Amino acid sequence: MTNGKIEKVRLGTEGPEVGVQGLGCMGMSEFYGDTDEAAARDTLDAALEAGVTLLDTADIYGRGANEEFLKPFVAAHRDEITLATKFSIVRSDDPSYRGIRNDRAYIRGAVEGSLRRLGVETIDLYYMHRRDPQVPFAESVGAMAELVREGKVRHLGLSEVTGAELREAHAVHPIAALQSEWSLFSRDIEVSAVGAAAELGVALVPYSPLGRGFLTGSFANADSDLSAGDFRRFMPRFTGDNAAANAALLEPVHKIAAAHGVTAAQVALAWVQERARVHGLTVVPIPGTRKRSRLAENVAATRLALSAEDLALLEPIASRVTGDRYADMSFTSASRE
Repeated sequence: MTNGKIEKVRLGTEGPEVGVQGLGCMGMSEFYGDTDEAAARDTLDAALEAGVTLLDTADIYGRGANEEFLKPFVAAHRDEITLATKFSIVRSDDPSYRGIRNDRAYIRGAVEGSLRRLGVETIDLYYMHRRDPQVPFAESVGAMAELVREGKVRHLGLSEVTGAELREAHAVHPIAALQSEWSLFSRDIEVSAVGAAAELGVALVPYSPLGRGFLTGSFANADSDLSAGDFRRFMPRFTGDNAAANAALLEPVHKIAAAHGVTAAQVALAWVQERARVHGLTVVPIPGTRKRSRLAENVAATRLALSAEDLALLEPIASRVTGDRYADMSFTSASRE
């Protein structure tokens, strides 16, 4: 940390410089229950004060409401932040429906909507949120590359793709960042994508590095501990018998936290940092929070180094987790490995 701010790293070989930890903004608008908007805006201020400059949103979050929520902050700090948003997941009036579109016409319409809601002329980092295998990748990435040439987007990213897909996309246009779930509980990405990213110089932007809060110990069973509007109540690994079995796996996390005088969340975030070092990767986790206190806790994890003994204790956890990441895993890279 310099001047009280976290260090900076570069996304990809030619991408933007950002703080070594970013901020996931999804929960400020949806999925995790009610939000105190004033507290969320205070958290955005605290993030910038700490050197957290990568703000992550998507057009699906609150059906555009999250992008609109960020608009005033973006306007006030445009030159100080790196703004990332995403396209491709389609929603309808049926709250349970999720579709995917990667065709050129959809992409061009989606970017115009995000530009308008965010109140900007250019998006710094534009992700394909999910891959539709029915659309040729060259068509989708080619359409994204057009947006770069037109000045509507500066850099391209992908989410939840395999190593082979990352290589295919990178051959069409340089990819700055790969955003996929990566945590002590979720290591699917290590099958092929991590190696490809290291080979190509693509930065990793892990989402849900805290296992959607489960790794912090803030809840033990989504059925009983979370509000009716919390989407984690529909995730297999956080409910029923799976939740009880997975909660028991956290014992070494708490043991290491106690030994270092830190929190379980900080251990989980430091683990992601260490895994990235092992693989020779640039990593910028994007833990989400709506609270200034949690933001400070997360940022402090960038200063935590885990020992070889710590890492050995943590190594088996992911292989023992019960329950899938989502009720429907067909939208993830794991379904195509």
